Amino acid sequence: MKTFFTWTFVAILCVALAAGCSHKTKEGSGNGHIRIGFSMDSLQLERWQRDRDIFVQRATELGAEVLVQSAEGNDSVQVRQAENLLTQGVDVLVVVPHNGEIAASIVDSAKRQRVPVIAYDRMIENSDVDFYVSFDNVKVGELQAKYLLDRAPKGNYILIGGSPTDNNARMFRQGQMMILDPAIKQGDIKIVADQWSKDWLPSEALSHTENALTQAQNHIAAVVASNDSTAGGVVQALAEQKLAGKVLVSGQDADLAACQRIVEGTQAMTVYKPIRPLATRAAEAAIALAKHQPVPSNTKVNNGHKDVPSYLLEPIAVDKGDIAQTVIKDGFLKVEDVYRNLPRSQWPASPASASKVSASAP
Repeated sequence: MKTFFTWTFVAILCVALAAGCSHKTKEGSGNGHIRIGFSMDSLQLERWQRDRDIFVQRATELGAEVLVQSAEGNDSVQVRQAENLLTQGVDVLVVVPHNGEIAASIVDSAKRQRVPVIAYDRMIENSDVDFYVSFDNVKVGELQAKYLLDRAPKGNYILIGGSPTDNNARMFRQGQMMILDPAIKQGDIKIVADQWSKDWLPSEALSHTENALTQAQNHIAAVVASNDSTAGGVVQALAEQKLAGKVLVSGQDADLAACQRIVEGTQAMTVYKPIRPLATRAAEAAIALAKHQPVPSNTKVNNGHKDVPSYLLEPIAVDKGDIAQTVIKDGFLKVEDVYRNLPRSQWPASPASASKVSASAP
């Protein structure tokens, strides 16, 4: 009888311990330590390396651990990596999707394990995603097109879009066309080429621009390039025809190479999207969701399945005239890096102070 009660007690104790070990508390995993899975499309571009570093920094400051995976533009790899992060017991999953439609399967898997999901910078379409943090991407396209149209109100235009699998690329184009459509209908401008660039590759943008220049016999007033990597390909194609600096080119992300092109005069503008507030807010939202706490939002964005609670930040148009007061002043880039290809006489009036700001930025 004593043996029976002893084994019964042991069995009950084991069941209780197992239940306790498998249960995730409001503070994250069983030991109170929050683990965040960060599934990224790619880390090839400078911009995404910044996102990762700032996100990890903020999450670590708040006591969380971040497990980062990069799929390098491969959908099946991203799905497998996300499954692996879920297997490792993350409390929340943050996803920068390569393909917003395919990534819906990642959300489905996470939901089956009761793990909340944040769509970072790019929406995950037709899914039960919990939160979306990004910039106003339609506004990005509007800023690009308006800047060019204000300075080149007539002539031939080339449109170089981003990856056709990236929902943001379509939103940028939506914003661009909202500005350009009236001028097109009035006959002031003509779109001579409208192409998309697989995976935002500069080589794709280069090829598309070369073809468009040939068709238009180099008579081009402006190129609406949807980000700085595609703008790099555009400028290369223009340079081959000795048109760099004569044709207006837009961009986005305030990459170092793009900002160098802007101060040198071969790229007209970029859209600066301050990464620190984006990545910081995403890290804070991830921890709040892991703790089952409310997450502040300022709008909702429909993803085809539901209106997703969202927080959208404001983008900023930047050109040669205000680059020192924006990306350099914020510490996003250093004055000595942006202007290094120019003589000191063309640097901002107070490069030392600008450098000090950038060097002291966290």
